[in-house]
Amino acid sequence: MRRRMIAAASFGAAVLATSAVDAQIQNTTILNPRDLRPVSSFSGIADKTERSRAIFNEVAKVVTNPRCMNCHPAGDIPLQGNDQHPHMPPILRGENGLGVAGTACASCHTEKNFTLVGTGASYKSIPGHPRWQVAPIEFAWEGKSISQICQQIKDPNRNGGRTLAQLHDHLATDDLVAWGWSPGEGRDPAPGTQAQLGELMQAWIDSGAECPR
Repeated sequence: MRRRMIAAASFGAAVLATSAVDAQIQNTTILNPRDLRPVSSFSGIADKTERSRAIFNEVAKVVTNPRCMNCHPAGDIPLQGNDQHPHMPPILRGENGLGVAGTACASCHTEKNFTLVGTGASYKSIPGHPRWQVAPIEFAWEGKSISQICQQIKDPNRNGGRTLAQLHDHLATDDLVAWGWSPGEGRDPAPGTQAQLGELMQAWIDSGAECPR
């Protein structure tokens, strides 16, 4: 009997140790800044409002990332790089976010990313997309808290007149938004994937679209 008890205790300790390791691996994966937590990981938050806020905090990993934030500046000059420095050469937003005469966005930003070879430039590629532009000033996120961005992003008066469903479709399927995960040589992509962002946005909407405090 004593041997059975010792064996059972040893087995239980092994299970606990394995579970601890699994939890550690899971937490390490979740905390990786280039990952997004799956929607299922928020199911343990019983309070619907708090769950919704927590989900948007995860969405914020993308919308506050330089790949998104650089095109949503508070002023008339877009930003560049992971350090979010002012665009060089100097560029102005222009009336439609497409630059101004002589320095239009399309002058350098073509329909797809362009990798530089042998130029000696500090950057390795020039971003490209057929609709490359600076986001309208009404959509400026730079310098705002996650809560402020959340309130803005769901306000039709400040998100291009989009409903929550249209906002989801924009972030989950728009090919210009998708650039954030294929930003060209020399740039870190946005966290996770666009599909994961879409899932998180839908879960946020379904839980009441609450904003963090």
